[in-house]
Amino acid sequence: MSTPGKRAKKGSGKHGKGKGKGKGVSSDKKQKSRSQRAGLQFPVGRIARYMRDGGYGRRIGGGAPIYLASVLEYLTAELLELAGNAAKDNKKQRIIPRHIMLAIKNDDELRLLLSEVTIVQAGVMPNVRPELMPKKKKKGDAATQLSSSQAY
Repeated sequence: MSTPGKRAKKGSGKHGKGKGKGKGVSSDKKQKSRSQRAGLQFPVGRIARYMRDGGYGRRIGGGAPIYLASVLEYLTAELLELAGNAAKDNKKQRIIPRHIMLAIKNDDELRLLLSEVTIVQAGVMPNVRPELMPKKKKKGDAATQLSSSQAY
């Protein structure tokens, strides 16, 4: 069986102590991260670690960090697209905090989601009350004023 100085080798299952390549990954096959397998840019492994260490629950399912990473990636892509459009409207190449704030405030769903968020160095939304705007003159009034001044 086993000699007294050596331990018996345990099975190479999921909870083994070996430093193998994991489940069924052969040496010629390249390892893929969970983000690559899910087709995401956001780090699934890091989000899983934050969920475990954050104390959000005693047990975290395998699909939970993938789902959370995909939601975060979608929200980020949506916000960056709208902020890029705001930057183009202002004839700028670079997105600044003001463009992010304009993107959030002009989108109904993002405004509701981030209603309590303050963005530093973003300023305020441009808003002039209608009663403070100069009153528009009618076309007929302007013509009569010109003719009366030319009568002299």
